[in-house]
Amino acid sequence: MSTDTEVRVRGFNALVEALGPVEAERFIALLLREPFDYTQWQRSLWAEQGVHELSQAAMALRASSSEDMEEEG
Repeated sequence: MSTDTEVRVRGFNALVEALGPVEAERFIALLLREPFDYTQWQRSLWAEQGVHELSQAAMALRASSSEDMEEEG
């Protein structure tokens, strides 16, 4: 399990990779500035998928991540 700091760093790196540094900062500023209900967001995020589908997607992502780490090491 990762520490909170490791999660923050990886999350920010993912944002920078996906959005670029300026847009990543802008995204974070938007989250901090606007009220945000994380629970409500989670409920609607995968509303069309069931638990089984989400579990399979998570396992596939985990396997892919493990393979990537093995290739780097």
